[in-house]
Amino acid sequence: MTRVIIETSDQSVAERIGVMVHNEAYLLRKTTQNVKAKIRAFEEKYGLSETVGHLYGKVDDMELIEWEGELETLARLEKKLAAFEEVRVEIE
Repeated sequence: MTRVIIETSDQSVAERIGVMVHNEAYLLRKTTQNVKAKIRAFEEKYGLSETVGHLYGKVDDMELIEWEGELETLARLEKKLAAFEEVRVEIE
């Protein structure tokens, strides 16, 4: 777990930082959902879930590149989201 301790005499500053962390996690969740929807649409269109090797030459190369890019983006987003979701902001 990541722990953030904020020492300030201004309670509103500390609360605002907590809100910023929460908002970033929210945005990452929404973006992750959007990327998953794109991946799901591609997979439903071409009937696959993990490999694209059998599609080379049968599907537009740019679509394959986009799908693989979305998978990589999803992995990065999920890693960032996990980090933000474990942050606990303590105001002292």
